[in-house]
Amino acid sequence: MGKLRENTAEVLAAALEAGALRDGATLAVGGFGLSGIPADLIEAVRDSGVEDLTVVSNNMGVDGKGLGILIESGQVRKVIASYVGENRLFAEQYLSGQLEVEFTPQGTLAERLRAGGAGIPAFYTRTGVGTMVAEGKPHAEFDGVTYVQERAIVADVALVHAHTADTDGNLVYRYTARNFNPVVATAGRLTIAEAEVVVGPGDLDPDHIVTPGVYVQHLVQARPRVKDIEQRTVRPRREPAAV
Repeated sequence: MGKLRENTAEVLAAALEAGALRDGATLAVGGFGLSGIPADLIEAVRDSGVEDLTVVSNNMGVDGKGLGILIESGQVRKVIASYVGENRLFAEQYLSGQLEVEFTPQGTLAERLRAGGAGIPAFYTRTGVGTMVAEGKPHAEFDGVTYVQERAIVADVALVHAHTADTDGNLVYRYTARNFNPVVATAGRLTIAEAEVVVGPGDLDPDHIVTPGVYVQHLVQARPRVKDIEQRTVRPRREPAAV
């Protein structure tokens, strides 16, 4: 069975026993909006009861869905994200001082996670120079241009969602889910993946693998579920012309 676990409860119990998932841990979570989020694993974290979490993610879901359920349960102390505009409870907790927030430009956030996975402690970028994002951070000049230093992110636990995986933990993503999941997968000291389809060793084309199994410690099969989106926007249906 390789890295495949029976269910999310089993894999979270292993993470708790190893001390990776604990009160005060840093959690990196893949997905973009509600697309490609590890929904089963997020629910398992809620059910584990761990508190005082720092959550690193592109966004915090919406009220009652995605990472929004960890906001509702009061398990999050700090958020590092680039966009949080769809979550009303998040805004209320932030404005009341209950929740600490570190806003990070989206590309910078992706690079901080990628750098963490690559063993690069920090890097310089032009993004954010002269804004609140750069306040208190080291600056340096390269070729006459000012850059701000950004620190890499290494999470205690990374949670990712893949479309297909083999039992060795090699992962293939689909469409938008490939946005943040690959960099999150490499940035965790302990990475747990859920996959919609799980196949045997050797069944994946090596050229299609995005995240090698060396980065993944545990794997679970995702439960079938409706894939939510934040806002459904469609064009008006055209009425057939009268004959």
